[in-house]
Amino acid sequence: MAATSQVLRLEQVDKAFPGVKALQGVSLQLLAGEVHALLGENGAGKSTLVKVMTGALPMDSGRMLLDGKLCHFASPAAAQRAGISTVYQEVNLLPNLSVAHNIFLGHEPQRWGIIDYRRMQQQSQLLLRDFGLNIDVNALLSSYSVAVQQLVAIARGVAMSAKVLVLDEPTASLDAEEVQILFQVLRRLKASGVAIVFITHFLDQVYQLSDRITVLRNGCKVGEYLTAALPRAQLIEAMLGKALQQLTHSTPASTAQATAATPLLVAEKISVAGSIADISLSVAAGEAVGLAGLLGSGRTEVCRALFGVDALSQGQLSYAGKVLRFKQPADAIKQGIALCPEDRKTEGIIGPLSVRENIILALQARNGWWRVMSKTRQQQLAEHYIHALQIATPDADKAVAQLSGGNQQKVILARWLALNPGLLILDEPTRGIDIGAHAEIVQLIRSLCEQGMALLVASSELEELVSFASKIVVMRDQRKVAELGAGQLSPQHIMQAIVEGQAIVEGAA
Repeated sequence: MAATSQVLRLEQVDKAFPGVKALQGVSLQLLAGEVHALLGENGAGKSTLVKVMTGALPMDSGRMLLDGKLCHFASPAAAQRAGISTVYQEVNLLPNLSVAHNIFLGHEPQRWGIIDYRRMQQQSQLLLRDFGLNIDVNALLSSYSVAVQQLVAIARGVAMSAKVLVLDEPTASLDAEEVQILFQVLRRLKASGVAIVFITHFLDQVYQLSDRITVLRNGCKVGEYLTAALPRAQLIEAMLGKALQQLTHSTPASTAQATAATPLLVAEKISVAGSIADISLSVAAGEAVGLAGLLGSGRTEVCRALFGVDALSQGQLSYAGKVLRFKQPADAIKQGIALCPEDRKTEGIIGPLSVRENIILALQARNGWWRVMSKTRQQQLAEHYIHALQIATPDADKAVAQLSGGNQQKVILARWLALNPGLLILDEPTRGIDIGAHAEIVQLIRSLCEQGMALLVASSELEELVSFASKIVVMRDQRKVAELGAGQLSPQHIMQAIVEGQAIVEGAA
């Protein structure tokens, strides 16, 4: 079916929350028989736009038209009745019910006022057969793989006569073969005239499946493009808001000295099932190694694997010359490895606790809770780091939740520096903080390197990485695609490596 008729249109949509404009004048058109990729980095507005589209959030201003008619959905159920279905990354069906019951949940076929289970079973089998699935629809949904559950979720949308199907990261937990099965189904739906919204961080999949791309950045629409006419480099520029030819070269002065040191941490072809694959890197004492890549490229997953949050499925990790396998983060901490997570609100600070209590937390845990640190020692430690990191707080007993984002980040840094780690892993250490705190944390990274600490820093800020890194590992689609060293440390080289999937030879760019 030719993609000519407009199914859904959003015009000049605004949505604000306290202190933030999530969407500003965003428009989106979805055509029948077309896969439309919705792309953008964290905070771009993708989730908010989908929630507006599917009735989970009201828009502040703007309008929405379905089949050319003004519409307003008071709830996701109302949107589903109108033909707009959403399949999320985490399958939100009921695993304790049968496949058939999940497909028709809420709109079961009835006979004389009771559910007609026989007809529900027959219709489910016919529907799934069109999807290339020959499974027992009376079996519990939980008895099947995630890939099958994703297909069942999509089949549910089709069973509800979906005109628009929104897929939010549907391939994040699927292997390569399962992804291709899913894509075959989506192409079949596309041919039947369904308009599909495809949200993903895998750029290779965008070019494999989509017909059109809309890019959002900071709550605004950057542009709408035909996929076939959009070079990968231009897409990355649109997502990051930076042009390749405008970026300048920058190389830390300490590069040669740092790269000559003996590695402290060595990761050899490490993989985590359903996450990252075949990642190799090394970090030496006194060296800051950057991890670069777009959102979803695998930066955070590498940090989690090195800290023992996610178990390795293959590969080898050695630290200070010893081969290690961490079962939990406590094992990494004992070896002298620390991690400042990307999401400081949920994985970093404990909001109701004081600055002092947050700072001493990791040290107290390492010492053992039966060896309680004295209040005097806690106060001394907290005051030392408040002064050293210039944490803006009236005193050490102020609740950390009441500090600014930049000062919260400094408190988390203080917590791990109190352990005097050999390796400090920083995942997006400057995200969401003001310019002053940003500069202070970058300077702290340089200072820690000069003191001999090893640092691995994951960041989406390219200029930030090249300002202190001695080498940069570039990630794409959860794999390492390049390692940039002396002569290649510039935002331009990083972006080109993301585009081309390989290191750039100096002078060739």
